[in-house]
This record gives sequence, structure tokens and C-alpha cells, in this order.
Amino acid sequence: MKKTSIFIVILIAIGLIFELTDSNESTDKPDSANATDVFVHIIDIGQGDSILIQTEEENILIDAGNKGSGDEVVTYLQKNNVTTLDAVVSTHPDADHVGGLAEVIDSFKVKKVYAPKVSHTTIAYKNFLTAVKKQGLKITQAKTDVEIPTTEENLSLKFIAPVTTYSQSDLNDWSAVLLLQNGNNKFLFTGDAELPSENDMLANGLVPKVDVLKVSHHGAEEATSAAFLDKAKPTFAAISVGATNGYGHPTSVTLNRLEKVGAEVYRTDKQGNILFTSNGSDISVKVSQ
Repeated sequence: MKKTSIFIVILIAIGLIFELTDSNESTDKPDSANATDVFVHIIDIGQGDSILIQTEEENILIDAGNKGSGDEVVTYLQKNNVTTLDAVVSTHPDADHVGGLAEVIDSFKVKKVYAPKVSHTTIAYKNFLTAVKKQGLKITQAKTDVEIPTTEENLSLKFIAPVTTYSQSDLNDWSAVLLLQNGNNKFLFTGDAELPSENDMLANGLVPKVDVLKVSHHGAEEATSAAFLDKAKPTFAAISVGATNGYGHPTSVTLNRLEKVGAEVYRTDKQGNILFTSNGSDISVKVSQ
């Protein structure tokens, strides 16, 4: 099949699998320090992203690395007593984020799936769509102000990006950027969002001060700008990156920017799995190889 035909087929599939209505599921969570414990796992899957958010009752997964990482993510989730995923977020269609999601979705009961409304012609993305369809699910569009519902009284999970549409020649700026607030603690998960997306978030006043920043695009120079960090001012920064990647990630430029704002940096290539625990007022960090 010609590439153009494949692209058309995938576009049709996306049209069928995405929910037809916008999903601004506002949960109006109060900002209170009387919060539950929230565990945020930055899973060491090499050059890619996979993040597990856990409460006492809920499990939310953001990305699952490359196709070869799917089994690693499944094993990690099982070791952490995951049997159901209340939400799965595909930040964008790049293979090092979406590649392992089909295997994860095939291995667990999934209640909701979120992704930006942008397509790709890769087998990895097609497999993701197929896995979602097999579970009889529709994809809720991830975009500014869409919320992931939660039963926890003092927890909120809201997408702050993508703010608008971007070029299909570079999918990074389509990244679903998720802001988690647990009581007074805030986490920002940025996918691979780069300068255009960051600038749009800043222009719309969407970037708060956060306790933990998942550094965008594995520490690439084209993301995590000085202006973005000046607003976010993270106490902790987590970089998900492969030890032998050929991209030079994380770059010295990005590391220097993080140092200037006083962020304490954790890296999966140096420390393995990273676990942040939030009780609504304080955050602790543990690492494990």
C-alpha cells in the first residue's frame, strides 16, 4: 500500500476511535493540604518515557516507551500491584512514547484513553489504535482544560497543552502536557513539548510553579527554556533518558538551565527508576536500579 493510502486509512481510524464530543470533564478539586498519598514512578525504560501515577484506588499511565519496552512496563506495573489502569495517556505518536502502549493495553483492563488528536503512519501508532479498539474504547482528546476524573477529593489532573494545533512534520509540540495537583504539591508531565508549545502555555498563563517537573524531550536543548523554567521553578526535575542514546540527551544547555533555577535533578540513566511520593504538602524521593 502506498504511504499516502496508509496515511488516509490511519486518519479514518482516528476519526472513528476518537470521541466525537469534547471532554472538558471538570472535577473542581479543592486546593487543600489534606490530601491522599500519591506515588509517581518515572520508570527506567531507556530512551523514552513511561510514568505511573498511583493513589490508593487508582492507576494512571503516561506513555510506555518503545515497542521493546512494553514488556518491561507490564512487568513493572504488575510488581506494583496494578490490575486495572483507570487512564492511559499517549502524549504523542513518537515511537519512544507510544511504542509499548499496545502491549500494556492488551495486558490490563483500561477504563479511559487520552491522546492529542494528531496522526502518524507508523506501525507503533497503528498498533496503539488497534489495542484501544480491541478494548472497545474511544480516545478522549487531550488538550488544554480537559481533566482526567479521579475519586480522590484533593487530587486533580488537568491537561494544559496542546494549546493549539501544530505542524505534522514535528509531533513533539502536540504533546499532551498534564498538570497533577495533590493538595499543595504540583507535578508537571511535559512529554516532548518544545519551545513553540512552551511559549503557547506561557502566553496563556498556564504554567504554575511546580514541585516536580518531568523534563521535556529527555533533556533536549529545544525544550525546557529559561522562560519556562522561570515560571515553573521546579524543586525536583526528572529526566527519562537512555544511557547510550545517540542524541546527546540530556544536553549540557538544559542541565545548566535546571541548575540555574536550583532544581534537584534525577535521571533514569544514572539512578534507574525514580519514585516521588507526595502527601499533599511534602515530597520524598527514592531511586532504584
